[in-house]
Amino acid sequence: GAVPSSIDSRHTRENHPSVMANPIVFFDMSIGGQPAGRIEMTLRADVVPKTAENFRCLCTGEKGTGRSGKPLYFKGSTFHRVITDFMCQGGDFTRGNGAAAASYAYLGV
Repeated sequence: GAVPSSIDSRHTRENHPSVMANPIVFFDMSIGGQPAGRIEMTLRADVVPKTAENFRCLCTGEKGTGRSGKPLYFKGSTFHRVITDFMCQGGDFTRGNGAAAASYAYLGV
């Protein structure tokens, strides 16, 4: 399956310095251990600040481990559902199959 092998975030400002920065995060993907490209996402902190911060923290791993004892980190997790030309779904770092609690529950957002 597709696995984020390298994940990080960086901050950017829109054209106006007074506007809240919308972080840009990325997943460097691998399939079968081979590099498969980068997915880059701009998180809309200006619209949904708690959700954006939660997702950013899951990209950096800065919140440590969750109640399950597993890292609160997307790195090494898999996309458990992929629909060609539509979407991919992941973020279940407890079970890896989408059956565990949603990632937003881990950070209390």
